[in-house]
Amino acid sequence: MADQASRTEQRDLDGGAPRWRLLGPGLVVAATGVGAADLVATLVAGSKYGYALLWAVVLGCLMKIVLVEGAGRYSLATGRTIFEGWSTLGRWTSWYFGPYITIWGIVYGAAAMAGTGLALHALLPFLGVKAWGVVCGLLGAALVWTGRYGVFEKVLGVLVLLMFVTMVGAAVVTLPNLPDMAGGLVPRIPDGALVNVLSVAGGVGGTITLAAYGYWLREKGWSTPRFMRVMRIDNTVAYVVTGVFVLATLVVGAELLYSAQIAVSTGDQGLLDLSTVLEDRYGSATGTVFLVGFFAAAMSSLLGVWNGVSLMFADFVAHARHEGPEAAAAGSRYYKAYIVWLTLPPIVLIYLGKPVALILAYGVLGAFFMPFLAVTLLWILNTDRVPREWRNKLPSNVAMALCALAFAALALNELYGAVTGG
Repeated sequence: MADQASRTEQRDLDGGAPRWRLLGPGLVVAATGVGAADLVATLVAGSKYGYALLWAVVLGCLMKIVLVEGAGRYSLATGRTIFEGWSTLGRWTSWYFGPYITIWGIVYGAAAMAGTGLALHALLPFLGVKAWGVVCGLLGAALVWTGRYGVFEKVLGVLVLLMFVTMVGAAVVTLPNLPDMAGGLVPRIPDGALVNVLSVAGGVGGTITLAAYGYWLREKGWSTPRFMRVMRIDNTVAYVVTGVFVLATLVVGAELLYSAQIAVSTGDQGLLDLSTVLEDRYGSATGTVFLVGFFAAAMSSLLGVWNGVSLMFADFVAHARHEGPEAAAAGSRYYKAYIVWLTLPPIVLIYLGKPVALILAYGVLGAFFMPFLAVTLLWILNTDRVPREWRNKLPSNVAMALCALAFAALALNELYGAVTGG
């Protein structure tokens, strides 16, 4: 089935088919990476600084395009997964990745379910936030349990459409100031805005799910260098769409909140605050439509992680146990075990609270993932681990080095916050 899909996609590309028919894994990775917390970070930046950080949105998209293209290029050029590439760099990669993916899963699972529960409770208050979160977690587990990528991609496509229409619609009704927007493309950092710059740039389009791109390429059936061109189209278009989406969020923050000096909460609660502002300003229908988009953003991230990071975990365990590729496949016992890990233990955290030590470890390990990804891709893509034709050229090396420096700065800031509680 995958081979047949691959032949179809390649014929479409060679035959000049509409580019939208070739989209898939890129949109999945981009949609998964834009969660409610990222939207709030962008919203808060817009409410504090207007359009001054618009350039950071553009920069964030460019950085993610570079990193995802690198991960995809490695997978297509070698036929190997990103974890196989990491493992060639030494055992230290497993010593970092193993604890990280374990701790990250339980904390993220609780946060993802809480976010979807918050949105659904606001729309349908007959169940509480925690109950709706559990429902969403179990529904997500059921949707990805068998590992059928085609179904998963179609569901994500619907959620992306809802996200895009609602947030861009909210931006349009606020009547953006086009000259101010153009001025925001000039890089500058307002006083005290460095952390916001890093948050906006770093929050565009995901963290660990960037590394899942190669797994989704494989599930799509794109598995050889002949799909390099379609992968690059897929990745670029997906992050352009993501950039427009995040830009719309910044517009809403700038026009609706900055001008009226309205503050919103941090975390998922900030989107509920925004829905209330929209409802007060433009009517209940607008507030409700926005909540639907909020749910779509939260649910798309949940589904993407339940599928993509479970594939990464299965690959990690299969290699650690020296088992064949079938043990790392979608639907394998390791894949399903991680779905259970993402779903059931976090339910306990939702109802009993999150242990401080676990949150601290999550913050510390998570802060290093993006620098880890950027540095290891630089290392892998400049050596004989990749055929010479597909190794980094000078522009890719410069771009990845800048990504590594930017994300290292963000990591140090996040690490400081995690350790000090600030």
